[in-house]
Amino acid sequence: MFGLPSCRGRALSRAFTTLLTLALSSSLVYAATLRGTVRDPLGHGLASTVTLLRNGQEIAATATDANGSFTLHASGSGRYVLRATAPGFASQSSQALFVQTDSSVAQDLYLHLAPRRDDITVSATGLPTPIEQTSVAVTLIPTEELATRFGIADELRLQPGVSVVQSGGYGGVTSLFVRGGDSTSNQVLIDGVPAGDVGGRFDFSNVASTAVSGLESQRGPNSVLYGTDALAGTVRFDTPRGGARPVLNYSGDAGNFHTWRNEAELSGAYRHVDGYVAVSRFDSSNALPNDRYHLITVAANVGVQIAPEFSLRGTVRDGVSATGVPGAFNFYGVAAQARQGDQDLYLSAALDGTVHGNLHQSARYLGARKREQFVEFGAVGTPITVGSGPFAYTANFGNNVTIHGANGTVATGRAQLLNGVNDRSDSVSNRDGVQYNADYRFTPHLSGLAGFRFLDERGSYRYPTYGIDQTAERRDYQYTLQLQGDLFRRIFYSLGGAVQRNTLYGTEGTPRLGIAGYAVRPGAGWFQGTRLHFNFSKGVQEPNLNTQLTSLYGQLSAAGNASAIARYGISPIGALRARTYEGGVEQSIAGQRLLFRANYFHNEFGRQIEYVSGGDLQQYFGLPLGSLLGNPYAGAYLNSLHFRAQGAESQLEFSPMRHVFLRGGYTYLDARVQRSFSGDVTAALGGYANTNPNYPDTPIGSSSPLIGARPFRRAPHTGFAVAEYSSGKWSAGLKAAFSSRSDDSTFLSYSSLAGDNSLLLPNRNLAFGYTKLDANATWQMLPKVALFTQMNNLLGQQHTGPIGYPALPFNVRLGIKLRLSRD
Repeated sequence: MFGLPSCRGRALSRAFTTLLTLALSSSLVYAATLRGTVRDPLGHGLASTVTLLRNGQEIAATATDANGSFTLHASGSGRYVLRATAPGFASQSSQALFVQTDSSVAQDLYLHLAPRRDDITVSATGLPTPIEQTSVAVTLIPTEELATRFGIADELRLQPGVSVVQSGGYGGVTSLFVRGGDSTSNQVLIDGVPAGDVGGRFDFSNVASTAVSGLESQRGPNSVLYGTDALAGTVRFDTPRGGARPVLNYSGDAGNFHTWRNEAELSGAYRHVDGYVAVSRFDSSNALPNDRYHLITVAANVGVQIAPEFSLRGTVRDGVSATGVPGAFNFYGVAAQARQGDQDLYLSAALDGTVHGNLHQSARYLGARKREQFVEFGAVGTPITVGSGPFAYTANFGNNVTIHGANGTVATGRAQLLNGVNDRSDSVSNRDGVQYNADYRFTPHLSGLAGFRFLDERGSYRYPTYGIDQTAERRDYQYTLQLQGDLFRRIFYSLGGAVQRNTLYGTEGTPRLGIAGYAVRPGAGWFQGTRLHFNFSKGVQEPNLNTQLTSLYGQLSAAGNASAIARYGISPIGALRARTYEGGVEQSIAGQRLLFRANYFHNEFGRQIEYVSGGDLQQYFGLPLGSLLGNPYAGAYLNSLHFRAQGAESQLEFSPMRHVFLRGGYTYLDARVQRSFSGDVTAALGGYANTNPNYPDTPIGSSSPLIGARPFRRAPHTGFAVAEYSSGKWSAGLKAAFSSRSDDSTFLSYSSLAGDNSLLLPNRNLAFGYTKLDANATWQMLPKVALFTQMNNLLGQQHTGPIGYPALPFNVRLGIKLRLSRD
């Protein structure tokens, strides 16, 4: 009687179970899949927990297998973040990943031993690589370090082997010297776009901290990956990307010297499109007359996920600035009435994708538009007639001043000012190019990288007052091939080379070899983690357009002065070269709570550019001042400087407790000039050199260093120290940069009222040493409201820049940060 209903019940049960199974199977088929591997810093698979988040909420979690592999399923299309955790390691989160229904996305994660801060570097090898696997010296500066800064230059000071020289206050020309190299010998990349002028000159004063997602700074040549101009170092940063949720950030502050700043950022994503846009303006009157400065920055980053493994992304960064140019105030006692404007636009568009999991390709457009305008709208100083008879002329001279050198030398007098009413000049440096890179993982232990880059570079220099209207164009081709791998996850190597073909200097080859190995693997013990590394590389650099257009060889050739060319061995402008090798050790102590690094480097810089001043041209070639092809400054350039720069870097990082982080470093630099124009001329003239009549026994390099001396503005001793505290609501930092005295020149050859070299002081230790001490603090008053302060030059030191240029004294800014987001 009851058997039939029982059979029907079982049938219904089986049918329900079948439908449920089909439904679950269908949901898994159409679900988005995220897979990957969690690895330790050496690349070993790491057993860990991986969590999948969407809009900050946990969606799913899984434990990896013994090899670190994981697979997670998302319920549908959207943006997700992967977060990996493991005992003894700092947690790591991925960028927001867009996945579509019925698609699969691969993402590996690297975990670092806590409390180490280092992460992944791209600049060292061209591929995302844990810094523990690299053989070159790289410093990563996270975005948080820039949170209260106006620009990036002061954070770049806080690393070994680097010296930052700023001429005056905000907006003053700011240069970076890496391991004794010239300030023009660094490749600066913004969203992958070469950002320097053609030939490498880059002014860091016009880069705001707005829209900077951290900095990578590599010390040493890297022309293999980044081509011409990466002769001494590489600095790169990217524009941030939009996150999964819409966020509006505002920051506003004000301070002394009529300083104020406003910044707004808007970011977010919708389905397969993410976007970020930022705008800021900074203003300051600075401390000197005629030195007001402002900088407006606009940046944007928009990406489209066109397929699970392919994306299209475009970026733009535009900076417009204007600053007074008071000049070397301490040399003249009066500020020039001049103004300089800069317009810097950087553009990139990139198609990026992975095929079959092993082949990754990227094609990128690179664009830069740079313009610099200078105008002197009023004469300053006192007009005085000097000379007699047909050689008499009237020039403006500064006030009577006394110039003190850090080496104890003194000069008193009035220096001639090179100024004129409505003097205008305009320089343009434009660049368009394409770059293609492909990297292929042959095995888990070997990858290859091949690339091609083409750049079309155009520039011009116009000085209407003197009828100067010059243009130049170059094409640069680069072919790159590199292998990167490891042996037993303990020895890591990279071997590569590049061929540069430039229409100005011809063909150059740049090889590189790097090896890093662990004598003791990283671990939680007291002395676990001993890494040794070695690197050899060559670099090449093209001269800048101004150098090409005003080369001494070209100008003497045009003037028919072949005898001077032969006498002094002057050659056409060509490539600058560098060769370097370095080696070092890194030791972790107490589970990486204490980290010690030491490096030795040896650089040879050849065929570097020297500037020959109008006074020297007058002396050595008998050319009247200002007569050389109508050039008002009568200067010229040539490849004549050769020097060696070797030294040692040391760095210590220490985390004594959870909320405190300390780091510091010291660099000794032994740089010596082996050949220079001044030395060649001295030899050709039987030992004669520039001297000051008050120091007749001391030869002086007026516009370039003498043989055996140090290159200008390369301090032999530099260092830094940082102490930081961070808790739930409070964070604070105390940051100091140190520099010893350095060689320099007043560049006032034959500029005194008497027409002699009495204002030209001996080079040795002429520029002052300094200690620049800064501090910052932030209070998170409410979850979305924070108050902050940034204090610079707490000691009020006036000599943190080149001699003659007083630094901005103690300055402070107070501000507020607001955040609006949909939580």
